[in-house]
Amino acid sequence: MASRTQIVCLCEGAKGASIDAVFINKLMRTLRPGWIRPAGTNYLRIEPCGGRKGVIAAMPDQLRHCLDAGSDTTLMVWADCDDDCANGDALKDMLWKEADESGITRDDFDRVVFILPKDRIENWIEFLTTGNTDESKEGPRVRHNRNAADAAKKLALMCRQNKAVDNMPPSLQWSCKNWRALVERMKQT
Repeated sequence: MASRTQIVCLCEGAKGASIDAVFINKLMRTLRPGWIRPAGTNYLRIEPCGGRKGVIAAMPDQLRHCLDAGSDTTLMVWADCDDDCANGDALKDMLWKEADESGITRDDFDRVVFILPKDRIENWIEFLTTGNTDESKEGPRVRHNRNAADAAKKLALMCRQNKAVDNMPPSLQWSCKNWRALVERMKQT
């Protein structure tokens, strides 16, 4: 099955027990980027890895698998910065350290798309639902998958419109920049 996958998403949480996978799945399937396989194929694989440490540990091997699958496969890493990481760049440095120690080249590492909420993805859902959030504290827990899916659809619409949004959380702006870089790279291939 992995050979048919074009986007592999590592994320926090346990399979079936986290809204992260629901949010990611709905976002990616709603975005339907032009370079992915036609609808109906297995173009998206979500790999829950437990906590952030699990994501960091799994990233080098998953990147190798993506590279072995060919240029059509992209690895996305979704992980929370939490209170011990100042921002996405700090967490990306932690991921690079693990990748470097595992023998991943910098060029290969730079192919990864990093989507890194400051505290939890719930802050993004709060912003997408209410128009405001404070990333210095945890957003309210999302108890229903429908709320996560609706917020993801709204984010996909914002991405398609490519318009500036007032009051967007800094970690969401940072992550959107990484997504746009992937879009540009795929346009060139």
